[in-house]
Amino acid sequence: MTSPARTVSPDQPLVGRGGQLDALGRHAEAARSGRPRLVLLDGPAGIGKTALLEAALAKGGPLSGMTALHGACRAVDVATGYSGVRALFGGLGLTGRRSRNSRLLEGGARRALPALAADPGELDPDPGSTFSVLQGLYWLAANLMADGPLVLVLDDAQWCDERSLRWLDFLLRRADGLPLLVVAAHRTGTGLPAPDALADLVAHHLPAPLRLSPLDTAETTELTAGFFPGQKPLPSFVGHLLSVTGGSPLAIVRLLRDLRSAGMGPDGPGEARLAGAGEKVVAASVQGVLGQQPGWVRQVARAVAVLGQEEPAYLAALAGVSVVHVEEAVEILRHAGLVHPERLEPAHDLVRAAVLDPLGGSATAALRGRAARLLSDIGRPPEESAAHLLLLPGASDDWALSVLRAAAAQAEQRGASEAAARYLERVREAGPEDPVVLSRLGKALAETDPARSVTLLHEAHTLTADVRARAATAVQYGLTCLAVQQAPEGARVLTETLHALDSELGPAPEPADRELRTLAESALLIVGSDEKSTLPDALRLAAGLTPPPGDTPAQRQQLAMLSVLRAADGGGAEETARRARRALRAPGVPLGVWSLLPASLALSLADENEAADEVLETVLRDSRDSAAVWTYVLALSTRSLFRLENGAVTDAMADAQTASEILGQERWGDTTTMPHTAYASVLTERGDPARALAALDAIKRPHLDRFVWEYHWYLMARGRALAADGDPGGALEVFRGCGDSMAEAGLTNPVLAPWWLEAACLLGAAGHGAEAYEAAAHGTRLAERWGTPRALGYAALARGAAARGQARTGALRQAVSLLAESPARAQHARASLSLGRALVADGAVREGREHMREAVGLARRCGCVALARQARDDLVAAGGRMREVTASPLDMLTGTERTVAGLVASGAGNREVAESLFVTVRTVELHLTSVYRKLGVARRGELAEALRADGTAAASRPAGRLRDAKKRKP
Repeated sequence: MTSPARTVSPDQPLVGRGGQLDALGRHAEAARSGRPRLVLLDGPAGIGKTALLEAALAKGGPLSGMTALHGACRAVDVATGYSGVRALFGGLGLTGRRSRNSRLLEGGARRALPALAADPGELDPDPGSTFSVLQGLYWLAANLMADGPLVLVLDDAQWCDERSLRWLDFLLRRADGLPLLVVAAHRTGTGLPAPDALADLVAHHLPAPLRLSPLDTAETTELTAGFFPGQKPLPSFVGHLLSVTGGSPLAIVRLLRDLRSAGMGPDGPGEARLAGAGEKVVAASVQGVLGQQPGWVRQVARAVAVLGQEEPAYLAALAGVSVVHVEEAVEILRHAGLVHPERLEPAHDLVRAAVLDPLGGSATAALRGRAARLLSDIGRPPEESAAHLLLLPGASDDWALSVLRAAAAQAEQRGASEAAARYLERVREAGPEDPVVLSRLGKALAETDPARSVTLLHEAHTLTADVRARAATAVQYGLTCLAVQQAPEGARVLTETLHALDSELGPAPEPADRELRTLAESALLIVGSDEKSTLPDALRLAAGLTPPPGDTPAQRQQLAMLSVLRAADGGGAEETARRARRALRAPGVPLGVWSLLPASLALSLADENEAADEVLETVLRDSRDSAAVWTYVLALSTRSLFRLENGAVTDAMADAQTASEILGQERWGDTTTMPHTAYASVLTERGDPARALAALDAIKRPHLDRFVWEYHWYLMARGRALAADGDPGGALEVFRGCGDSMAEAGLTNPVLAPWWLEAACLLGAAGHGAEAYEAAAHGTRLAERWGTPRALGYAALARGAAARGQARTGALRQAVSLLAESPARAQHARASLSLGRALVADGAVREGREHMREAVGLARRCGCVALARQARDDLVAAGGRMREVTASPLDMLTGTERTVAGLVASGAGNREVAESLFVTVRTVELHLTSVYRKLGVARRGELAEALRADGTAAASRPAGRLRDAKKRKP
């Protein structure tokens, strides 16, 4: 696919821009070789940016031969979500029903449709999330690049909407190795700052600058000679022309056209005519031309200036003339250079302004208001009418407000939250204390500006009189508080709301009211369990609730939270697992993340690791399908920690490293805790505590010590890394701090963060038996209440670490037996090693060596390299024989390489793997090349055998199961 040949108007030949064309050619060559570029073309209005772009795209130009998408932004569309994207991609015609089977929309590219369609409501009823649409547009661009190099040319980027600019940033951050060139033309000298999103784009990608300067004397002479063939311009004429226009090509061309129309040339009389030109050359020229035309031509010029590219019948309706008059007027205006030769648009924004300025503000506003109604009457999407309404000084009548509300709904369907917020802000001006508008505006800003969202939602909640509506707003407010670390305030509002609901609904509410109350209650459990200060209240609330049957979404969400809070309280694994399973009992009904993630944690703590893994697979699959990257990263990190505790260290590393790699592409990545914690935990088990500590030091989340779950997992990771790094004193201090923090929060589950086990082992090794026994006794009390083999095995291991003589070996034998029946394979290996050491110390050397040998085998199968080597060294020291513990070829793979290898071995193609992991195809190719080299295989078909040779089934897909994967070409 190539861009159609473009021609530069013979009345405005391109002069003096050869250097810029050559520079564009060099950037295009770099892009063709897989070095993506962003070029920022800037200069004041009328300097020739558009003419330069059209010349570059024309046949034989430096950008010819590339797949070229060229669009221009308009001031009227600056607040319309993805209007810049539609300007670029609109020519592909992908939104018609027949076009939706286009190969360009294959795979994840179909998620781009909400951004491309004029009316996203005609598509899938599920609205697009911000990230899913960005991801879809990325894959649409990738599909275009499958045919060859791609150039995106965006003119008048100063008018580009924020969402489109954010997508260009998203695209360029993932463009490494892709044949991509992005050229954005930006007007300077407006006195206005660049849009924040454009400033961010420039800051993130350091574009190659391409600046256009005013024409000099020689270039102006050349341009003048082109207008007057056979006439040599007088030097004094050229000097006067430069003085009047400042070297602006647009102003020069306007004056030369006027002279030619008047029958004059670049001579003395022409120079005398120039003396009458004022400062605003373009405006004076345009108004001079229109002043010589009949009124109906001026009316059509104004209609074109407001509506732009529209059917003649609609222009006629706005201008109040016939269609015949419109067609004739357009020809006149084109001949005068006021309308673009190929599009029904003013030739330049300065021309548009010159056409409308004489009307004055009130008359222009009235014309735009009529245009908005006209677009609505002919059935255009509300966003088109709203774009004009936003340019009016106010929009307080019912019709305008209804259009703005409908436009906000459209923007939400596109995943363009910024645009939705702008429409609703205008609605709010008409009713600043309308709680419905405030609530909608708060929801629209929840993702992009959560701090302001919280303020608006609180205001909406305060202003809402109806107790049921207040409850709905309180739920949204409380969940949004999580994003801005204001969970205690969210919990307070939800608590007050529940009291008000009880007073209003009475003891026997209707089914709909019961569901609303259950929803508010479950939201309070979610919000209240985020921070340590509110967890005790959440635990008390959970303890007083009767578990619901789980027949509705709110009931299932409440059951999931009741299960995880019972687990946090250590109140019995069997009942905890029962509640979690009931929360998941919804055949054929999609479950929300607030049902799935809490239930998975509860099941994992209850030793039902296979069920927990299946739940996380569901989260991964659903978040991958919807491109919910934050949820995907959180689920991967959670599963990594689960797998690590269960002794699947290699798979845990794959999950953790994949999550970290995805995280590196996101701007919010440095405030996220879980991927760093998971990665550090695995590094310690793999024998690299120094890197583990560095990974933990990279966490930048403020007030981490306030949080219930992340903080204690972080402390466990840090303590274990310090112990492995030879700092038992520092490790013990961290573990004790973890215990104090858990006690403060009311967390009594023995396996959630088993600080007491680590403390007992460190204290026992240091000879502090009494303190070790105290830690072990604390853990034993909790473990007996929780009752799982893992918890009881941990308790026995801790007692063994604290004891001496027969008591020690007895406790350790019990630990080995219990942990062998639990999912905790790594701790089983640890217990076997401890038992072996104890037996050797007690003189039972042969039996001790057997347990050490068993520990080596267990640790190797788990991937616990450090533990395996330690056990082997102890075995040799005890007189046993064993070869050095060496890494298998699979151990040389990074976590992400292992993930990619597993997916490819299961039959997925490179594109499918890339979509699954939210990375580029190029990234997958690089990982795959490294995998081939490290494993010594030459082709995809050999991967499955190479993985099986190490005892690893290819079907273990660490990044989420790709069901029904078929073998495809890479």
